[in-house]
Amino acid sequence: MNKKIITALLTLLLVLTSTTLINKASAEEKPATVAILDTAIDSTLPIFKDKLVYEVCILAFNSCPNKKNFMEGPGSALLPLNHLSKNGFDHGTQMASILINENPNINFVFVRIIGNTISGDRQLTPESTISNALNWVENNRLKFNIQAVTMSQGHHNLLNSVNYCPKTNNTDLAVSRLKSVGVPVFFPAGNGRDYKRIDWPACLPNSVAVGGSSREDEIASFGNYDNNLIDFFAPAYRTAYLPGGKTINAAGTSVSVQVAAAQWLKIKSLKPNEDTYSLILLKAKNIVGINGMFGKMIDLEASLNG
Repeated sequence: MNKKIITALLTLLLVLTSTTLINKASAEEKPATVAILDTAIDSTLPIFKDKLVYEVCILAFNSCPNKKNFMEGPGSALLPLNHLSKNGFDHGTQMASILINENPNINFVFVRIIGNTISGDRQLTPESTISNALNWVENNRLKFNIQAVTMSQGHHNLLNSVNYCPKTNNTDLAVSRLKSVGVPVFFPAGNGRDYKRIDWPACLPNSVAVGGSSREDEIASFGNYDNNLIDFFAPAYRTAYLPGGKTINAAGTSVSVQVAAAQWLKIKSLKPNEDTYSLILLKAKNIVGINGMFGKMIDLEASLNG
């Protein structure tokens, strides 16, 4: 799809909404892995046992558990429960649980990209953090067999941009490089009821921009919309785990991103000789919304059996 690019964005407030290469053939024998870029995660939950294969912390501030702006290995993406359960830091746990519930046959790497102050408040996330995280994924994709990236975070202060989508060259380049090696990067359209613009970085030309569909298989009215930029829609309602193990009903295009990536990899694994993106669009269900909105929703059954 044609996606418009434009003006610069320096610092973003994202809202809810040593590398060792291994032989490619041996990597493909492992379960497919998704790199989740998000707030933090409660890695102790049973649902993540044997599914969370690695943790990374990439921040703009020295807020990682090691008091630096980079850390990798066990515990890198973990926060104390009193911080993990407030100010939106539970979001990463929710997203990971939705991904695994949707497709239990995949693993994930969790990359923490949102820093916290001593009091537990969220810190600003510059665009460089996003591009650095995506570059880490590219450098480590063979090691962990990473076949997709999800980031259920977005930025919608787009009216300050001259021509809609902020021009963020480093992130755009990182997304493009991943796409070129067959690793799609999924971003949410956003939940702002803006029917003319979707969030950054979903608006970037080489991203996979995901909109939210309702329980009635219509376009969710709370989601941002741009038919020229949204690649496809996926369900925006799923059960999710919170830190500590409690379950909630989650809603939003953040949910849609995880569902879309999980279904994408299920289709890819069972239809390895077909282009996954083209197959999804070919078999997608036409859906509509208010104000004449229309789009394509992933039809998992049709993609697998059609």
